[in-house]
Amino acid sequence: MTERNAPCPPYADRDAAAAALAEPLRFLAGDPAAVVLGLARGGVPVAAGIAGRLSLAWDALVVRKLGVPGHPEVAFGALAAHGGARAAYHSDAVRAGLGLRAGRRALRVVEEQEAAELDRRQRDYLAGRIPDVTGRTVVLADDGLATGATLRAALAVLSTSDPARCIAAVPVGPPSACADLEPAVDRLVCPCRPEDFRAVGAAYESFDQVSDDEVHRLLDGPGGPGFTGG
Repeated sequence: MTERNAPCPPYADRDAAAAALAEPLRFLAGDPAAVVLGLARGGVPVAAGIAGRLSLAWDALVVRKLGVPGHPEVAFGALAAHGGARAAYHSDAVRAGLGLRAGRRALRVVEEQEAAELDRRQRDYLAGRIPDVTGRTVVLADDGLATGATLRAALAVLSTSDPARCIAAVPVGPPSACADLEPAVDRLVCPCRPEDFRAVGAAYESFDQVSDDEVHRLLDGPGGPGFTGG
């Protein structure tokens, strides 16, 4: 199912983006068979905001973009982890378009470095938790869609755990990337699809990088899946 484009005023911050995404997801409110997973790191505050508004379980899913050497903002793929499972997605179109066939060794180095960081964040953020997705509706939340590589990797790693359905929820993305992703999910919620898309951050008034400390504050604080306080 497709969410149609609407005017794109800038979101104040990631929580405002979460509020915009919660509305079309209200049919899931209070559903114990649904879980929101935020693609760490930028998707974690978005997931927390959606889950808090809809009274849903939530957690993080660790992903890492594979950036082109010398052009790290351009993803040639992504990695994702869920429990002991790992998955990789590679964009053949990006690799071919940038003439990367001769740079396979450089790409392998990037992938090895990002795999090590993926494992570090998996241990650090989840501390052994494995969010239960089997037979559940999974909402994959991120702060925006550029190429769709991280969402593709996330879908690949979750497929090994048999979710009932997967919904991708992002506040902004280019129409072409949205069209490419839609067949891979049961529903794509993306209320802002500007034809002149430049970057995810352009859709926000405040778009500071999400730190490890912020991820821990959300995951381990009151209302978070890792909270153990009284």
